[in-house]
Amino acid sequence: MSFKIERGLFKYDFIDHHAILCVPVDADVKEIRKRYLKIARHLHPDSCAAASNAEKQLASDLLSKLVNPAYEKLSQEKNRTEYMIVLSQMGKRLVQESASLELNTDVAKQLTATPNVENAYKIAIAKIAETQYNSLQQAVQIIGLISELNLVYLMRSAGKSIAAPPPVAQAKPNTGTPQTANKAAAPPPPPAPPKEDSAVVQQYIRRSQELIAKNQLASAEVELRDALKLQPNNSHCHSLIGMVYLRQNRTTMAKVHFDRALQLDPNDETALAGKRKIEQISGQKPGSAKSTTTSTTTAKQPDKSEGGGLFGGLFGGKKK
Repeated sequence: MSFKIERGLFKYDFIDHHAILCVPVDADVKEIRKRYLKIARHLHPDSCAAASNAEKQLASDLLSKLVNPAYEKLSQEKNRTEYMIVLSQMGKRLVQESASLELNTDVAKQLTATPNVENAYKIAIAKIAETQYNSLQQAVQIIGLISELNLVYLMRSAGKSIAAPPPVAQAKPNTGTPQTANKAAAPPPPPAPPKEDSAVVQQYIRRSQELIAKNQLASAEVELRDALKLQPNNSHCHSLIGMVYLRQNRTTMAKVHFDRALQLDPNDETALAGKRKIEQISGQKPGSAKSTTTSTTTAKQPDKSEGGGLFGGLFGGKKK
């Protein structure tokens, strides 16, 4: 299913990712991620409360075709920087075309004349976010409404830079003792990952395992890639996607993810089984891989005789 939106910024052949996630156009990455996780829990097939299969399919389409791409664009620094530059340029263009703008919603029309546009805009966005995806059939219309608000806000804030990242604090000259200087220069500890990530990642993993069992490897790869966007250091995700690549005969990519999984967890059984399988496939090739595995040949023989061991059990069934 494709979604056609013809209101707000979408009228200018521009995909309004902020409207899809219902976050202000100046939202930071932390706010964007928090909002994405909330929407993902609501729309994901494993947690969606939709009554009918048609609604569940619609929720899945909204997540995969609108919400996930929006989060990917706004969460990755390079993509987000380029996107925000275009957004700022669009604000200047809207000022020049303000006399010919056509707004369809009362709330957007009111925002054009509101004295405190910053406050009114953010209150409106927060209010809409509470119920944005409650009615799946109206989700596209609501995204269009939000995009109209974004359009008006950009037009009225064209003189304000919304693309610039927050300034980095400059270190003060060292006028104290060496101990004081070292203490001031020490970087802050990295923030702990939000707990919301774990629940969503587990949903992606469960879904991928179901798809792997059905031999739907391309779909399983998508699920695991989404999981790795949230938790790039999840060894289980790396080992599973490595197995998917191996099943697709993409051994180079498989080895990359197996190696990464074992860096994170040297005892990851799925990654160990996958590595053994790759060694069996490339066993006739010259190189260090063959020589380093000679002493463990006896230990690896059961994988051949047992019909796959962990590898076979993971995918199940016959290859198609």
